[in-house]
Amino acid sequence: MEEEWMRDRALLRDLLQKTPHASPRELAQAIGRSVSWVKKWRKRVCEGDPTDPRLMCSRSRAHHAPYFRWNPRVETRIVEMRLSPPEHLGRTPGPRALFYYLPRDPVLQAAGVRLPRSSRTVWKLLRKNGCILPKPQRKSRPTEPRKPLEEIQLDFKDVSSVSPQQSPQGKRQHVIEVCNFVDAGTSIALFAQAREDFHEQTALEAVIIFLQTYGRPHQMTFDRDPLLSLGTAPGEISFSPAPSLALSGHRT
Repeated sequence: MEEEWMRDRALLRDLLQKTPHASPRELAQAIGRSVSWVKKWRKRVCEGDPTDPRLMCSRSRAHHAPYFRWNPRVETRIVEMRLSPPEHLGRTPGPRALFYYLPRDPVLQAAGVRLPRSSRTVWKLLRKNGCILPKPQRKSRPTEPRKPLEEIQLDFKDVSSVSPQQSPQGKRQHVIEVCNFVDAGTSIALFAQAREDFHEQTALEAVIIFLQTYGRPHQMTFDRDPLLSLGTAPGEISFSPAPSLALSGHRT
């Protein structure tokens, strides 16, 4: 790509030497570039040495001007106010609170230094000085494929075809929910129950009906739905011993 650009720049240099009075539009049509490209490189060619091959190379796109750096006293004072809340503040000040207290600080007022203009800048300075730690990234691990009827996944889904106006109880959401029991190994829906009054007790009744119909699975998993507060840690129910499920509809 850079070779093609250098070729077009060299062609522009030759055209300027042959037809110095050509308009930018004529040069752009002859080279196959835009008028703005011709204007930019014509200025560079005229200002530099046409015989210098380095003139045809692209210039560095790096940031030339020095980046702004905050006064060390500002950063030090932000950390001090973070560790020792000002004006007897009864909590650890966040970026918004520090942004409010910085202009009121007598030390910074006497120094006459530039102060942050937004709470986001204060947040960046807190991150820079280790006062706010980044959230740890969760490493997702793929689950191993389950065998058929080894794990049953339990979840609730709303019936989207029923509107809140059709609710006899006046519910605005979750008018009718369906409790689904799906085999994780085969993605087969084994059991489903629809109700408009699902809560902890009725959700437990749905689980009992499933167990009476299909028997005890090796494992049953669910999300952190408040309807599934079944007295165990949210996420998993393990059964021991674990007989196989009965697909015939009778309990084993």
